[in-house]
Amino acid sequence: MDDAAGLEYFGQNDRHTDPATPLEQIGEEMEPVLAQTTGFFRERPAAGGLANAFSAVWVHRMDERAVPPIVITPDATIDLQWIDGRFRIAGPDKEPQIEQPAAGAVIVGFRFRPAAAAGWLGVPAGEIVGERLDLGELWGTRSRELSDRIRATPNLADLVGRLEETIGAHTQGRAVLDPQMGRAFEVIHEGLPPGTPLVPFLQRQLHMSERTLRRRFEDAFGYGPKTLDRILRFHRFRRMQRQQGEASTALLAIEAGYADQAHLIRESRRLTGVTPSALA
Repeated sequence: MDDAAGLEYFGQNDRHTDPATPLEQIGEEMEPVLAQTTGFFRERPAAGGLANAFSAVWVHRMDERAVPPIVITPDATIDLQWIDGRFRIAGPDKEPQIEQPAAGAVIVGFRFRPAAAAGWLGVPAGEIVGERLDLGELWGTRSRELSDRIRATPNLADLVGRLEETIGAHTQGRAVLDPQMGRAFEVIHEGLPPGTPLVPFLQRQLHMSERTLRRRFEDAFGYGPKTLDRILRFHRFRRMQRQQGEASTALLAIEAGYADQAHLIRESRRLTGVTPSALA
């Protein structure tokens, strides 16, 4: 792969990677590491017709030497990925997952916009929670309509360009986004006023019964409002942690919406397997 081309093609950022395993099933001797601590990762916003369904395009290239098991933490996203000459879907996670990519492996990812994956895939997000699936498992032979158009190339930028063109053509003109659920995501992402009960607030905002609200959330995101809130609140804390590195963890926990620092620590261990200080 041409790393120079890849570096010019993508802006900076940090994140993702094959078969996922729940973190508690990994032996201590395997010493997993967080995804952003290994390999080459870049992402940039999706453009053109892709933006109807996708928010970002990213590339993760593993080191040529042996790669340790990589921890993928829940981030409230669903990705379409190109890996080993095939498309796969990385479903929404509720808990940390472990992936063991090969040395030198390259993954190109297309991150779905919130509440767009189910419409694009034709499958409720609740059916792919925690899964890493070949697209063919969902689409059958129809998945070849995409993969057969991708030809191998040693140049990373050329590969990404071909993938963007192919996926963009499949996306162009399709109304795949659930606008009400997209709005719900933004409400939770921004954070509710302190002390506001989540589900009743969403019911009022979206004019839905509790039963309908939960069903729509599971179809769009793979889980209910409270799980989405837990995941987004933790990532709100992580953004603050990166932006205000000198601030106390206790203060950031309150600002992010946690009851206290102990609450944050419990959630960090639940979502990442480590304490907030280990993520700093």
